[in-house]
Amino acid sequence: MPKIVMVDSDFENMDFEECMARDAGVDFACFDSRGLDDLVRLAADADGMVTSYSALPRAAFEALPRLRVVSRTGVGYDDIDVEAATDHGVAVCTAPGYGTEVVSDHAIALALCVLRRLNEIDADMRAGVWDYARRRPMGQAYGRVFGVVGMGDIGRAVARKAAGLGFRVVCWSRSLVPGRRTPEGYDILSLDELLGCADVVSLHVALAPETHHLLDEDRLALMKEGSVLVNTARGAVVDTAALAAALESRKLWGAGVDVYEGEPVDFDHPLLRAPHTVLTSHAAYWSEESGLELRTRTMRSAIDVVLGRRPADCLNPEVLAQDRRR
Repeated sequence: MPKIVMVDSDFENMDFEECMARDAGVDFACFDSRGLDDLVRLAADADGMVTSYSALPRAAFEALPRLRVVSRTGVGYDDIDVEAATDHGVAVCTAPGYGTEVVSDHAIALALCVLRRLNEIDADMRAGVWDYARRRPMGQAYGRVFGVVGMGDIGRAVARKAAGLGFRVVCWSRSLVPGRRTPEGYDILSLDELLGCADVVSLHVALAPETHHLLDEDRLALMKEGSVLVNTARGAVVDTAALAAALESRKLWGAGVDVYEGEPVDFDHPLLRAPHTVLTSHAAYWSEESGLELRTRTMRSAIDVVLGRRPADCLNPEVLAQDRRR
């Protein structure tokens, strides 16, 4: 009987995954791995692996010759060496698009919370202070420019929602040509142009070598005076130390941040002391609805591969043909 192991997760229990595996005739076990040595030991007899956070370098695939699939509970896969997985005949599956609506909701909520200073006024109320004027200036959507950086599924959903609120939406993406318009009618700008004109900049790019610190100290300096940065993508897309400095100097008016370069975030990080910020704990991806979809799709991909079926979302589908010849 093929076996799938779940090596880490934030879920309260794995009953749902165990039930899916049992119904499919697949053995299932769950662990909480800590480090590569633990992961290799726990997954030694597994045909499939489900993971949320584990780093899987080449050494992991070299040490797990039985492994046929890694299914990641998310969209990003920057901690998984996909090339090494391919070299070892291991399919790597993710769940693209599962969190489009909830992540875009969260990005818009962060932007509005910063503009309206909701967290600060709420704190005043709880401290017995009835005086919104002490939190001025306060902003609104209508008449402001909302810049979307990265126009994948989530970026397009954010653009749609921002436009519906009255923002004028502009965008940048590596696959789009500046000077043109998207099918929805959004102006496509160069990244530097967008940073210079947007009142709100919302990041929606994957983390890759070319997007690591995409917004570094120099690019943050290009942002419009008094603008707001929102990041629900990946922490390392922004140089967070430089972001904290830009907030402290009042170059930027505010920021809404859900993702960090190290997670859990170092609670001594200067970003947590920076003014006019709304910070959440990598929560943008989660709703009860999106969580059920994520768990179903992730487990289904692992089951499909170990049973010799083609999964819906595979980053390296070429290994599936190899797998049939094993």
